[in-house]
Amino acid sequence: MNLKKLLCKKEETPSCSAVIVAAGSSQRMGTDKIMGALGGLPVLVRAILPFQHCDLVKEIVVVTRMEKLEHVAGLRQKYGLSKVSKIICGGETRMESALAGVSETDPKVNLIAIHDGARPLVTEALIRRVIYAAHEKLAAVPVLKSVDTLKTVDADGIVIGSVDRTATVRIQTPQVFEADLIKGALTNAVKNNLTLTDDGSAVERMGVKIYTVEGEDENLKLTVPHDRILAEAILRDRGDAYADRPWL
Repeated sequence: MNLKKLLCKKEETPSCSAVIVAAGSSQRMGTDKIMGALGGLPVLVRAILPFQHCDLVKEIVVVTRMEKLEHVAGLRQKYGLSKVSKIICGGETRMESALAGVSETDPKVNLIAIHDGARPLVTEALIRRVIYAAHEKLAAVPVLKSVDTLKTVDADGIVIGSVDRTATVRIQTPQVFEADLIKGALTNAVKNNLTLTDDGSAVERMGVKIYTVEGEDENLKLTVPHDRILAEAILRDRGDAYADRPWL
């Protein structure tokens, strides 16, 4: 891969496609966390709306489960998600679903953002921050510094060492990459059956540096039931930006 050639593709204003990955099974949540309501709106809709309103995002591809395709299409119409250009079926793994999504983006758009459908509190400000960073550096991800003491343990749960938390961060989404770079990285990951939990890891395997930008504490991922309670509290505290929309 010719990185110098990729760098020469930069335009003055970045242009980005967004892939929203919503093909998980929600096993830890116990219910369908993506289609469930949060503050009166489906979680997936809340995850999409900031991308819908971001001028740097030109299109949105939603990756979901086969049985949810028709339902997601109905959400697109009901909530006026005009930038959602395609709704496609995901794969068995995160890497397969992400690859399916990026493969369906507009080839004329030079950046691709990949976002978890289970992160409904993402802000437009964060989206713009990561897009501009990737526009300059090819690959960028939002991160939060670790605040807890970190330990490594063995198979029996016994502490065997400490981790330097000053050099450790928690990764969030959206993660934004140059389009050809992430397509190649995900293709490689799927071809080699790599078990990876985030898309940036696939890019790391290609030997490409990933730059970090400041994430947001409120950009939480709904994983267990308690997360939904916290998300509702955050919405009340920040003032729901979509509370006065006509669909409510």
